[in-house]
Amino acid sequence: MIQSSLEWLSLFPELAQLDQHAKEILAKFARIVEAPIGTIGYREGMPCGAYVMRLAGKSRVYKMSTSGREILLYRVGAGETCVITTTCLLGDSDYPASTIVEEPIRDVLIPANAFHQLMIDSAVFRKFVMTNYGALISDLIVLLDEVAFHSLNARLAKVLLDANNATITRTHQQIADELGTAREVVSRQLKRLELKGAVSLGRGHIEITDRKTLEKMALA
Repeated sequence: MIQSSLEWLSLFPELAQLDQHAKEILAKFARIVEAPIGTIGYREGMPCGAYVMRLAGKSRVYKMSTSGREILLYRVGAGETCVITTTCLLGDSDYPASTIVEEPIRDVLIPANAFHQLMIDSAVFRKFVMTNYGALISDLIVLLDEVAFHSLNARLAKVLLDANNATITRTHQQIADELGTAREVVSRQLKRLELKGAVSLGRGHIEITDRKTLEKMALA
């Protein structure tokens, strides 16, 4: 019975060596939830009640300014956890940011009391949590470095290149949200890139026409 209810553990090979006691806690308290695109997972200021382990789908974690401007912090995909959720659980604090579902998600939720018990009782679970936490903190430091020390042009070029596709089906507003700037600023910069021959702008999509130019800009 326990084995069948914990089949999702196969997506997290780092937990393969969990002992029987830890598995019993997970089998008793962990639950699987699903949510469609557009669902708000949590909002800034909400209390954190559970540890999240993503089985499928993708969500965007973002910070909103008082003026309504948004900046992307990171995304959580299959096989990943949420660094802000971990921070809130470890520090007994409310969420400092918000999240929204971008692709239909399927998550394992471990209630806070069970999470803390596993952190005390299971060295395997504790190592998994802290290893993921450390990796995600490193990603946030990279974001901080980009925002503080790289020009908007360089960051925009990197966003376009990271799409790994010659055709990018994203609106100027979505790109602006990711960069933490205004839509008008992104539209202006994209128009300049079009004049340089680096991109071609269409309704609802952007075509990359000169990847090398963008690569040089991303390094600036």
